[in-house]
Amino acid sequence: MNILNQTLTAIKPVNHQLPDEAAARIHGVMEGDDTALGELRSLLLKYLAITEERHPQPPEKCTVICCADHGVSAEGVSAYPPETTVQMARNYLISRGAAANAFAQYADAEMIVVDMGIAADTSDVPDLINGRIAAGTQNMAQGPAMTRQQAAQSIEQGIAIAEKLFAEGIDCLLPGEMGIANTTSSAAITAVFCNLTAAEVTGRGTNISDDRLQKKIGIVEKALRVNQPNPQDGLDVLAKVGGFELGAITGLILAAAAHHKTVILDGANTGAAALIAQALAPACTDYLLASHLGSEKSHTFILQQLGLHPVMQLDLRLGEACGSSLLTKMLEAALAAWDVLDRLPQDPIETPFHHEYMPRTAPKVTDKTFDFYLHTMQDLDHASMDLCQQRLDNLAKPIYSLGHLEQIAVETAGIIGDELPECGMDRAILCFTGRVSNPLQDQITAAFAGHAETEVTMAHLKEGLPLTAAFDFGREHAEYMALSYPLLGLAMTEIDETAPLGTAFSELRTTLLNDDGSLRWPADSFLQQAPEAYQPLISAFIGAIIAAAHNSSFILLDDGAAEIIARYTELLCPAVRPYILHVQPALLTMDITCPGGLVASLGFGLVEASLHVLNDMRTFAETRVAVASDGPGAGRQQQ
Repeated sequence: MNILNQTLTAIKPVNHQLPDEAAARIHGVMEGDDTALGELRSLLLKYLAITEERHPQPPEKCTVICCADHGVSAEGVSAYPPETTVQMARNYLISRGAAANAFAQYADAEMIVVDMGIAADTSDVPDLINGRIAAGTQNMAQGPAMTRQQAAQSIEQGIAIAEKLFAEGIDCLLPGEMGIANTTSSAAITAVFCNLTAAEVTGRGTNISDDRLQKKIGIVEKALRVNQPNPQDGLDVLAKVGGFELGAITGLILAAAAHHKTVILDGANTGAAALIAQALAPACTDYLLASHLGSEKSHTFILQQLGLHPVMQLDLRLGEACGSSLLTKMLEAALAAWDVLDRLPQDPIETPFHHEYMPRTAPKVTDKTFDFYLHTMQDLDHASMDLCQQRLDNLAKPIYSLGHLEQIAVETAGIIGDELPECGMDRAILCFTGRVSNPLQDQITAAFAGHAETEVTMAHLKEGLPLTAAFDFGREHAEYMALSYPLLGLAMTEIDETAPLGTAFSELRTTLLNDDGSLRWPADSFLQQAPEAYQPLISAFIGAIIAAAHNSSFILLDDGAAEIIARYTELLCPAVRPYILHVQPALLTMDITCPGGLVASLGFGLVEASLHVLNDMRTFAETRVAVASDGPGAGRQQQ
C-alpha cells in the first residue's frame, strides 16, 4: 500500500487565487454580470484552479475503460449475461463499435481499455491492458466482494495507469467502466456513504424489468446486511461491496488529484468510485468535474455527496464515458470564450458575421402567406425514423441507454429523410439583433460560434415598420438559410445594445409567462401582450421558425427568450414542433442567460454526438455481443 499512501499524502486542495482573479476579470468585462455565462463560468473557474494556468490549452484527453466481472451477477440482477463483459472488451478493441469508441471519436480523445478482472480468457483481445486482480469478484451477497489487499491493489493499478498517461502528456481523464452487475455494486456503495436504503439508491441498470428490479433491491439489501461496510473506511467499503474496475477508477481519481490533473465523471458507477476516493482523500473532489445527471436513482445522491453540479440532463444510463466526452467540448468552448474575454477591450477578435438588414419598405404580407406555411408543412419521414430507431435499438448497448441522444438521432433522421445521417452536417446560426449590436455580445458570439465551427448571420431589425415586415424578414432569411444548412440555430441579441445581457429573457418571462413558467396568453393574442419594443423581434422569430421548419431544417433554440417565443409558435403552428430542439433547460442545465447563440452552439455538439452514435457504433450482430434477456430490450434486440 506504499503507492496508495504516497498518493494520498500528495493530495492537497486547489489554490483559489487564480480562479478568484479570473472571476474578478470576468466581472469587470461583463460589467458586473456574474450570471450571464451560467455554469460555464463555474466550469471554467474550476478548471483554472486545477491546471494552475491562466490560459490553459484545451485538455489532452484519454478515455479509460476499466473492465471487471462481479460475482453478484450470479444473482440474476442484470438483463445481460456475465459473458457480456468480455464480449464488450472485444468490441472496444476489435470491432471498435461500442459507445465508448463513438464518444472518444467525438471528443478527439485517446482510448485505452484495462482488464481489471474479467472472468474469461482475454488473450485474443489486442491492446487490452492487463491490470487483472482476479477472475471477477466474489458474490457480495454471500460475503466480501474481495479482500482488503485486493481492494488496495485495484486502486494502485488505477494510480499506475494514470501516472503513465500523465507522463505521456494526458491531463484529463474520462473514466468509464464495463462489468455486468456493477450498478448493483455502485448502489450498495452509495447506500453506505449517503446513509440511504437499498430501495432509495437501486436503479434499473441495464434497463431491467420491474420484477428483476425488486430482486436487485433485495440483493443490495442482503449485501449490506451481510457485510456491514464501514462508511468511515473507503477501503472497507470497496472490499466488501465494490468491484475491481471501481477500485481502478478510484485510483485514477486519486492520482489525478495528486498531480493536479482533471477527471470528468460520467454516470453513477464512476460517481460511486469517486465516493470511495472522497472517503480516502476528501480534497480529491477539487479535481472532479460532473458531466450529466444519469437515470440511475443513486446518481443524484452521489453528486450531492461529492458537492458537484451536473450540467446536462440527457437520461443516459451507460457508463462508457459518454457524458464526460460531451463535457470536454463544452469545457473547450468555455476556454475559447475566456481567451477572448480576458483580452478585451484592447485586443478584440474578428467577428466574421454575415449581416442582413430589413428593407426600408414593408412587403405585402397577407393571411394567405401565413396560412400557406401552416397548411403545407411537411411531415417527418417516418420510414427513416423507424429504421433509425431499429438501428439504435440493436446497437451494442442496453436498450434506450443513450436517452435523449437517441431521440435527437431519430428526429434528425426524420427531418432530413435519411435513416443514417452523416456526422459533420452543415450548420449555421441566424441571430436577430437591433440596428446596432453590442460589441461585447459580438465577441462572445464569435468565440462560441468559432468553437462550434458554425457560420453566423446577424439579421438587423429596423424600427418603425409593421410587424408583418418583421415576420417576412425572419421568414425570408430562415427559408434561404434552410436550403444550405440542415442544422439551424435561431438566436437573438438584446435589441438595445446598451441593455444588460439577458434583458430580453427577463422582460419576456415577466410579461408572457406565469409564475410557474407556463404560457400566460392564448396563441392568437400573446404578441400584443409583449412589450412593444420586442414585438418586431418576436414576429421575425416566429417567421424564422415557421420557414425553417417548412424547409426541413432542424432548429436549435438558443436562450430563454428564444424558448418562450418558440413555445408560443408551437401553439400557433403545432406542425413545427418536431423540427425544434429545445436545448436549455430541457437538455442543458447551465442557466446561461447570455443570448447571441451560445446555447445553440453547445446544442450543435449534442446533435453531432448523436450522429457519432449512429455512424460509429456497431450492432449486436456485428459485434457478437449478447442481447437482452429481460426488460424492454428482450425480443427487440437481435443478435
